Amino acid sequence: MHAALVEQAKRGDREAFDSLARLTGDRCMAIAFRILRDFDLADDAVQSALLTAWRELRALRDPDRFEPWLHRILTNACYAEARRRRRWSGGIRLLPSEPVHGSDDYATVDNRDQLERAFRRLTVQQRAVLVFHHYLGLSISEVAARTDIPVGTAKSRLHHASRALRASIDADSRGSAASKERLA
Repeated sequence: MHAALVEQAKRGDREAFDSLARLTGDRCMAIAFRILRDFDLADDAVQSALLTAWRELRALRDPDRFEPWLHRILTNACYAEARRRRRWSGGIRLLPSEPVHGSDDYATVDNRDQLERAFRRLTVQQRAVLVFHHYLGLSISEVAARTDIPVGTAKSRLHHASRALRASIDADSRGSAASKERLA
């Protein structure tokens, strides 16, 4: 799909690489945000991934594999940003900012909030596998290739992430039901 631009960029054409970055940037940002759950961290990860891709582009053998190759670099950049955030945050607990939503009914907002809390409780590696599998619709072998892990590890992470997500949502549901009973 982007093979001609990749070939031009491999020869040092910055404009061709800028075009590639514009073509793939929104999708990379969506992936990074879903993995990191923070816009600023996702933006840093995408920028880092694009810089690495520019520096390492000559090592890419198959121009048709540019996007999977870039996603692997992006995944590693997301992992690095998550590690960096943990290292610098120390004991500081960040309160999530509430996004502005249109006219949703309360149940939908509550379900979305529960899912967001549950997703944040997963490890960044589990989030990456869920994002590539469910958001991009990739097969387990494609997920493994883009995250640079064995297929068995990808299956295991997907299984454990799904179970942890369900357990977290169930625990939140039980907790909110108990709170409502106490208030009644």
